[in-house]
Amino acid sequence: MGPALSTRSFRSPRRARDFRLLFAVLVIMTALCSFLMLAGAVRKGTIIRFDDAILLSLRRAENPNILRGPIWLPQVMRDITSLGGEAVMVLVTLTVAGYLWLRRKRRALVLVSIGFLGGGLLDVVLKEVVGRARPTIVPHFVNVDSFSFPSGHSMMSMVVYLLLAVLLSPQLPDRRARIYVITVAFFLTFLIGISRVYLGVHYPSDVLGGWLMGLAWATICWLASWYVETHRMAPPPDDLVGQNRQPIDERPLIKYPAGTGD
Repeated sequence: MGPALSTRSFRSPRRARDFRLLFAVLVIMTALCSFLMLAGAVRKGTIIRFDDAILLSLRRAENPNILRGPIWLPQVMRDITSLGGEAVMVLVTLTVAGYLWLRRKRRALVLVSIGFLGGGLLDVVLKEVVGRARPTIVPHFVNVDSFSFPSGHSMMSMVVYLLLAVLLSPQLPDRRARIYVITVAFFLTFLIGISRVYLGVHYPSDVLGGWLMGLAWATICWLASWYVETHRMAPPPDDLVGQNRQPIDERPLIKYPAGTGD
């Protein structure tokens, strides 16, 4: 009974680890492949008609300077889009990093730092490589001065808010709370991306590209952190334990002279 129970107890956690690894790799590959296909369509210009149609559908047909929707919606969208801006992203990241440093959570601090800095660098490089201009078919309702693809607001909000949700979820008491936190992170990222299109500063494909690359980068950072932590805490394999185990000396502790009885 002892060996059987031991085998069952190790099999389930191993299955869970394998599933997490497989799921993370699948997310990364799907997001990266989708991003590359989208970037190719953007550079070839095959998606511009779809983008323009979406932008025009958000404006009054008789006057593209007027946004559709209630009069308070443009200001609400400006407030939402600021949640993915550089100032807010830096402030949130520094606040969380300071807390993690005080609590000596080194692994989490490295995860947040690499996620933020690497994501920002990746966003700048991709914008320069693709070199897509901002939409000109509709007026902009906020000031912008960089290339358009991918959307930095969409990408960085996906990276920062998703990583924060992943860090927070293990501390929550039950599964429903963890799902709720991660869902809020995705929903907030979704609203930020929609606000960029509504305000006319990004094509829909820019936002989609930002979401895809942000999801891929956040998952890569989480996977690297999880892999390091898992292997740091993993017990040695059974075969190594067996190799390092000293042989048991089964000889009697007391030697009797020859010819004497026990």
